[in-house]
Amino acid sequence: MIDLGDAVADELSLPFDRISLEMIFRGLYHFSVANDKGKADDPIKYFAAPENQDLGMVKYLRKTVSKLDLSPFPAPS
Repeated sequence: MIDLGDAVADELSLPFDRISLEMIFRGLYHFSVANDKGKADDPIKYFAAPENQDLGMVKYLRKTVSKLDLSPFPAPS
């Protein structure tokens, strides 16, 4: 699973930590259905294809959480 996630990350030119291994695992079902229909033969190309980005392989970037200012007179932000 990790090797498949790493290969997908390389194909998309993203760092490995941006790839969701859980969604890769879940996406294997979709790949197997496409493979049975003859529409896909390589899971790496299948997961990296633009039309399959709705499978959620790439994790969203989260906003950084700002530190909470607990001083008695907080500075305006």
